[in-house]
Amino acid sequence: MNLSDKQKGVGLSLFGVLIITPDSLFIRLINIPSWELLFYRGLIPSIFLLLGLIIYYKKNFLKSFLVNGIAGLFFAVIMALGNTTFVISIQNTNVANTLIMIALTPFATAILSSIFLKEHPSKKMWLTIISCFLCVLFIFYDSYQANRIFGDFFGLLTAIFVGGGAVIIRYAKLVNFLPALLISKLFTFLIPLFFMHSFSNVLLIDTREFYLIMGMGACLCIAFCMITFAPRYIPAYEVEIFFVLETILGPLWVWLVILEEPSLKTIIGGIVIISIIIAYTVSELKKNQKL
Repeated sequence: MNLSDKQKGVGLSLFGVLIITPDSLFIRLINIPSWELLFYRGLIPSIFLLLGLIIYYKKNFLKSFLVNGIAGLFFAVIMALGNTTFVISIQNTNVANTLIMIALTPFATAILSSIFLKEHPSKKMWLTIISCFLCVLFIFYDSYQANRIFGDFFGLLTAIFVGGGAVIIRYAKLVNFLPALLISKLFTFLIPLFFMHSFSNVLLIDTREFYLIMGMGACLCIAFCMITFAPRYIPAYEVEIFFVLETILGPLWVWLVILEEPSLKTIIGGIVIISIIIAYTVSELKKNQKL
């Protein structure tokens, strides 16, 4: 089957985001401190990626890292920071709040693409960005009253970091960034080592948490591989639009399993943001069909 670049990019983005939607639930179910959790979020995907890259590249394994160059290093650092801010956000605010902030990733990506790649969003996109930003201020105000502003802020930082990573991939779209993704996961489990009180605590997990950690690691590895490939085929901000699915499904899994309910203002703000994104996406699809 011969697929167009558009179909490849959309397919990778869609399935990648669908696979990652239970991630927030895994974080809630795994009952270990933030830094230990972050250690495993880096370690387990690193093992999967390492084995996969060795099998794929064989004798060219080490050379594949050199091909990524400075762009790959920047990507690795930014994605490691994004992993860190995501865990901090999830553990300091409602899951729904964090994922609504992450729903702003396409708009952070659009702004960064405009600055660094000169891929300027349309006037309609800028209007969409401004509308969503006003909704975020509404959610921020609610979180400020409920002492959740710290977690929301780190959720917004996550959106910026993820958007930055997508822009770097778009910039060097002919390069396979999976080796750089492996480096980012190595950074992710090295960062907590400087903040954990005792490394021995990492080993003190029961069987239930072990299986949850393995499930979380597998989901992250598969999802980020797909999302890393997608910007090679479509603009970075189009890839990130699919994160709206995580904003919808992520809190749903958490609500169904552990009954964590978002506040009314978060629901209102989230519905408005999701509606704006869907309206923009439908509008763009209709425009492309006419062309």
